[in-house]
Amino acid sequence: MFPCLAHRPWKVLCRVYLQQRAPLSQRPFKIAKPCFGWQSGGGVHKLWFSFPDSRVTSLTWTQVQNCSTSSSGKDGSPAGPVEPKPTEKAPAAQPSAKIADSKPLGLTKAESIQVKVRAVLKKREYGIKYTQNNFITAVRAMNEFCLKPSDLEQLRKIRRRSPHDDTEAFTVFLRSDVEAKALDVWGSQEALSRERNLRKEVEKEYQENTFRNQQLLKEYKDFWGNTKPRSRKRATFLEGPGKVVMVAICINGLNFFFKLLAWVYTGSASMFSEAIHSLADTCNQALLAIGISQSIRNPDAIHPYGFSNMRYIASLISGVGIFMMGAGLSWYHGIMGLLHPQPIESLLWAYCILAGSLVSEGATLLVAINEIKKSARKQSLSFYEYVMQSRDPSTNVVLLEDAAAVIGVTLAAGCMGLTSLTGSPYYDSLGSLGVGTLLGTVSAFLIYTNTEALLGRSIKAEHVQKLTELLENDPVVRAIHDVKATDMGLSKVRFKAEVDFDGRVVTRSYLEKQDIEQILNEIQQVKTPEELENFMLKHGENIIDTLGAEVDRLEKELKQRNPEVRHVDLEIL
Repeated sequence: MFPCLAHRPWKVLCRVYLQQRAPLSQRPFKIAKPCFGWQSGGGVHKLWFSFPDSRVTSLTWTQVQNCSTSSSGKDGSPAGPVEPKPTEKAPAAQPSAKIADSKPLGLTKAESIQVKVRAVLKKREYGIKYTQNNFITAVRAMNEFCLKPSDLEQLRKIRRRSPHDDTEAFTVFLRSDVEAKALDVWGSQEALSRERNLRKEVEKEYQENTFRNQQLLKEYKDFWGNTKPRSRKRATFLEGPGKVVMVAICINGLNFFFKLLAWVYTGSASMFSEAIHSLADTCNQALLAIGISQSIRNPDAIHPYGFSNMRYIASLISGVGIFMMGAGLSWYHGIMGLLHPQPIESLLWAYCILAGSLVSEGATLLVAINEIKKSARKQSLSFYEYVMQSRDPSTNVVLLEDAAAVIGVTLAAGCMGLTSLTGSPYYDSLGSLGVGTLLGTVSAFLIYTNTEALLGRSIKAEHVQKLTELLENDPVVRAIHDVKATDMGLSKVRFKAEVDFDGRVVTRSYLEKQDIEQILNEIQQVKTPEELENFMLKHGENIIDTLGAEVDRLEKELKQRNPEVRHVDLEIL
């Protein structure tokens, strides 16, 4: 019935438009046969036809909407008519004369139907696993597909921009080309799998030999002496928090030795608590030194964001150690002193040792205070804010432990003085309980602040607003959503945000680097849907690359203007 639609070289999409004409009462009565025609112009193909009866119109639409074409002759002429099939709602089409001779239809107006046929590209079907367009680096190609560099020289090479700031563009290959080359080299997928398994076994043996050689090298160095130059780890203990920790270790170690001698000589419960207190401080500060040395290690494949949180972990363990070892033993010794009081010998040597401990602990406390003031000034924070936010956990632990030591020495000396005046050992036991309570308070504070830091604490709201405004002031950005700025320790910040990019600005940025006249000529030469698809794919790929370059530029500007920002994750909204 519609021979013009029988053979067309493209898929067609039919759209029906109803166009009302003058009522039949104003037109001469006649029985007309169905009329149709084909019109092409301006890149739009139109099929039109008309029927005098709206019921026949609905019947015809049911037939037309299932009509599509896939082939044609060389001259574009239809190969033959396509007969419509009857539907359930209406019988097969009969001659219009018979329809007109039947009982009156009550027509009031005639309707004509116009169908516009637009060329639409065939939809591509992609499976669940589609890797035809995936890129792969040369290293992955050689490792995963067991190829040699000479095998890759014959493949297509594609230059792509690097995701890293400090490297230039690099060469990649199509994964489909690499897979085909691997099958060509090894002959079959089974042979390739066997080669992979064989290489895994060789790699495992190599790692075992490497570990064995490292052990032998370590033994050799221990025997002959290590002549390796001093590393950066030793330099960290000559300044900053490392210096404070090393001073505290030396002083608290000496205090523990002398307090232990005083307790053996006098048997005082308060002196025993002070000795345990100094031992706990020495062990905890040794743990802090280990945390500092580990925190400056460079990132590796297993820990891509580095080891800066090791200071918080060491401080957290230190707080737990103070609570278990310091507060627990002090409470236990104090309670036992109350339950089983014993007479105390002369406390003269105990007073002398406590006085020396007060001086040494006070000196360490002053070193920690000066270091915290210096660091707080650099970060524009007050002394109180710096301590409460635990910006430098190692120095924080030394500060609080030495402050507790000074207060504990004063408390122990006071209780021992009351015992000397009254002769009652109960005051000395109460002093031990007081020192234990003081250590428990310090440990609870350290556990709380370091746990908050390890959970991923946000930076100050003012700094977040500053980073957000820096992005929003850029013309390529329309809006910023879901901003997260996390303190990673050691003044390192990780910034994440979802960015709504202005596609028009990105496109203009791309067009500024192109020859507009050449693009215009390419557009004018587009005649078929396939040519349009190729044109859009080419420039769409380049626009996406331009968007990636804009993301890299924004990340680089954030890091340059805010040195504390080490990692930036911008997600395209």
